[in-house]
Amino acid sequence: MPTGPLNITREWLDVSGDLGLRFTIQNSGSSAVEIGSLGFPVEFSSIFTNRLATEMQRLCSLSDPYIGMHAGQIRVAPIRGTGAALVVTPLGDTPLEAYRNLPETYYSDTAYGSQTFEGFYEWQALTKAWAENEWRAQTPWNTPSSKTLQPGQSLQFGVRFSVAKSGVRGLDAAVRGTNTPTAVGVPGYIVPRGEPAQLFLQSQSAVKSLVSEPAGALTVTLVSSGKYTVTPSASAWGRVRLTITYADNKIQTVHYYVTKPSTEAVASLGRFLTTSQWFNDTSDPFGRSSSVMTYDYETKSIVTQDSRAWVAGLSDEAGAGSYLSAFMKQAIQPAADEVTKLEQFVDNVLWKTIQTTDFGVRKSIFFYEPAAVPNYRYSTSIDWTSWTSWNKAAAYAIDRAYNYVHVAGAYWSLYRVARAYPALVKSHTWDWYLNQAYSTVIRGMRNDVGYNRVGLMGETVFGEILTDLIREGQTTKANTLSTSMRSRAAQWDTEEVPFGSEMAWDSTGQEGVYYWAKYFGFTNTATKSVNSVLGFMQTLPHWGWNGNARRYWDN
Repeated sequence: MPTGPLNITREWLDVSGDLGLRFTIQNSGSSAVEIGSLGFPVEFSSIFTNRLATEMQRLCSLSDPYIGMHAGQIRVAPIRGTGAALVVTPLGDTPLEAYRNLPETYYSDTAYGSQTFEGFYEWQALTKAWAENEWRAQTPWNTPSSKTLQPGQSLQFGVRFSVAKSGVRGLDAAVRGTNTPTAVGVPGYIVPRGEPAQLFLQSQSAVKSLVSEPAGALTVTLVSSGKYTVTPSASAWGRVRLTITYADNKIQTVHYYVTKPSTEAVASLGRFLTTSQWFNDTSDPFGRSSSVMTYDYETKSIVTQDSRAWVAGLSDEAGAGSYLSAFMKQAIQPAADEVTKLEQFVDNVLWKTIQTTDFGVRKSIFFYEPAAVPNYRYSTSIDWTSWTSWNKAAAYAIDRAYNYVHVAGAYWSLYRVARAYPALVKSHTWDWYLNQAYSTVIRGMRNDVGYNRVGLMGETVFGEILTDLIREGQTTKANTLSTSMRSRAAQWDTEEVPFGSEMAWDSTGQEGVYYWAKYFGFTNTATKSVNSVLGFMQTLPHWGWNGNARRYWDN
């Protein structure tokens, strides 16, 4: 390191059979030195670039942090979700105060910071310098700190590496074996007001205090040894940090996010989607009028143009997510005025333009082709030269199976509404909606549609459609759909890594693979799917990471 007053000694240690890494920092100068940033680069084998799926399963792992101060940890799981796992915990007074992304130079051989190589991070034990500079416009997860070394004074920081031989399921026990406190929230860390959650704490030292920030946002009540009830206040909203101080002076932070009461949140979602996100410009040349469209919350406006055609084109996850949310909301909490608008969307947009007459689903109904819409004014502030700015022919292609899920789900939700609340639907009968859903799924399985042999995001709704066909006595359709799904499941059962995708790697395939493998009794493949999910989705006491499956295009 550059010449200065700090001497640093690195040691590799045997810590009760585990590997330890410790640094001693000594101030050899004549004046005090404040250390505002101190971190440990975290580098595990997460480079997928130029590797086959089987090689990635054998060689690579995924790591996730729990930014929980002295209870902080990094969990490292093999991608396949089986075999030994690893956990990194604090050694001595080394809190995981923040987790910082490390910018690195991009090389094509590794593709740092890309879809095939997420990049590396840093365990930050001291963060005051970052908080006062690069992060000054943000609110850190934990209170930033620094350490001041007087002349001749030393500080030690370190981490401990512990192997969980029983795998991902054994990580909690491995953490407890290092005398690191653990916390488990049930059902999780996103907590609606009016719905108390449970928190289970385990530590070798007694709890001395529990404090929520903002003050009073959470009431924490001891129920029994190690078991607490966590109740949000009537005014709590957004991020809340629960700080637990133990008798041995260790500090643990658990990160919650408080929302409206769940029924109120769902109702608000429906209202916002069908009002603020409702597009009803009858002069639109793309046929989008009477639609729930993509919304830019920063500008508080509907996205009518985007260089990525599908974002403004009511298809793909980015373009269809809003309208699909509006439909699915009706399946659990129908509202008459919202159902009316969504029926307008079905007749004026979905069945009229998004779909072809043979139930194909277009990739986008917005496109960039000035000659095709001569009276439409495209924004001059948008770069239209990228491949993402599809012309009409490319936008109208029907070859992406993922898009068929959105449309089938929309029809299915109105089938459910029509069956349970027939007075709410005016345009079509329940059997029309069910047939539209069924026909869309079957059309998506034809040879001219790509990616229909991989698991699809949200395709659990295909299973719901099959269940409803059976219940309605529509045996011929049910058998056709079942045969189609079984063919896919049988194929997956022969594959070592059955989780294909349109991306180089992601976690979009597991849902469909698991659902149909379980449905048709392919037990090994169903188990393989669950193990795979354990490899990329950790359970951590932080609303931003817990169950987030944050890997590439999977949220």
